Amino acid sequence: MKDKIQNTEKDMLTEALARNTLDNIPTPNSDAKEIVGLVKSSGRVTGYQLSDGSTVSKQEGVELARQGDIKGVGIAHRKDTEYLKSLPDGSENNNLNNLPSISG
Repeated sequence: MKDKIQNTEKDMLTEALARNTLDNIPTPNSDAKEIVGLVKSSGRVTGYQLSDGSTVSKQEGVELARQGDIKGVGIAHRKDTEYLKSLPDGSENNNLNNLPSISG
């Protein structure tokens, strides 16, 4: 039982640390879409495929998420480029890097 409590506390700490790497965690609208795939060009993510079948550029995805139109993601940045990251939820299956890719 003690190990189970320690693991739960560890998971909560890991999730909190992961959330701290995000610049913004927008509140999704009730009709927000999900990211179901990554658009890649030469191995780099250039956009996102959404649950309604549409594709958007990386920057458009960030703006949609900021407006609450994409759920399950937060906004992070590397140098001057903003991008989306999955919100930590204890499951790696739905992390953006684990989603299928399409060519862009």
